Amino acid sequence: MDQITFSEAEYQTKKRKTRREIFLERMDRLIPWKQLEKKVARYYPKGQNGRPPYPRSAMLRVHCMQLFDNLSDPAMQDALYEIESMRQFAGLKLDHLPDETTILKFRHFLEQHGFGKALFKEVIKHLEKNGLMLREGSIVDATIISAPSSTKNSTGKRDPERHQTRKGNEWHFGMRMHIGVDDTLGLIHSIDTTAANVHDIVPTDKLLHGKEQRVLGDAGYLGIQKRDEHKHRENVS
Repeated sequence: MDQITFSEAEYQTKKRKTRREIFLERMDRLIPWKQLEKKVARYYPKGQNGRPPYPRSAMLRVHCMQLFDNLSDPAMQDALYEIESMRQFAGLKLDHLPDETTILKFRHFLEQHGFGKALFKEVIKHLEKNGLMLREGSIVDATIISAPSSTKNSTGKRDPERHQTRKGNEWHFGMRMHIGVDDTLGLIHSIDTTAANVHDIVPTDKLLHGKEQRVLGDAGYLGIQKRDEHKHRENVS
């Protein structure tokens, strides 16, 4: 039996839960972790040579927390060392935590095998099956994902998917992530990515599932109802 650490002992005797802890508890219940693990099991390293890999359940949870908080690989490593609730969510101990390189390699592993969209679809399917995706209304939004201006692709050339754009008085280089969110539960049901210089309106049709009674967006979506693919919609505002 492992000896409990001071950090774990203090965590167990806390009188109040933080918003992060409440959020992670909710994600622990909502996300179909077993199904996600099965998706990656076939290709996940078995550790036959050298040090055994971290459990895929732990790395999936670390990856999700990185997405929840939009953390870089070094920042995710620091968070695991600093925050007990994140370690507990991942099922990790303070004396055995993945470093930033391990976190990076797992993310590349998911990208290499195209697991990003597959895992997202699995979560959405689970939520719909359990009646947790209401589908009555959607909020559409977009955010810029910045990248260093020196970013190159595998051929050594400037990645054509990344472009420069201006937001307010600042210039950004990178990509733009577009999301569709259930307007009641706040759960993301659709994602699309474009170069940063693509206007918010352009991929909106990919963010709507078609069953909405209402669609909401900020000023970046003004005039959307004039586009051919949205002229039939009477619920866009």
